[in-house]
Amino acid sequence: MKTLIEIDDDVLKKAMKISGARTKKEIVNRALEELVKAGLRGQLKEMAGSGAVDLSIDELKKLRKKREALHKSLATKN
Repeated sequence: MKTLIEIDDDVLKKAMKISGARTKKEIVNRALEELVKAGLRGQLKEMAGSGAVDLSIDELKKLRKKREALHKSLATKN
């Protein structure tokens, strides 16, 4: 999806340098992915101890590896 937005050039340059991203599209997509991950982590923390998540640490680690593999495969498609 094409979207026209104004982005602070200094912040964009710093983010690209820190991340190693080569394009504006890449850094914006990475930033959005990180925002989503942070939000999901926050939701998971809120659910801790509620009984809503009934998984062991080992099960959570397996799920994390699957999720990371999925993210890598999606990133290579872009």
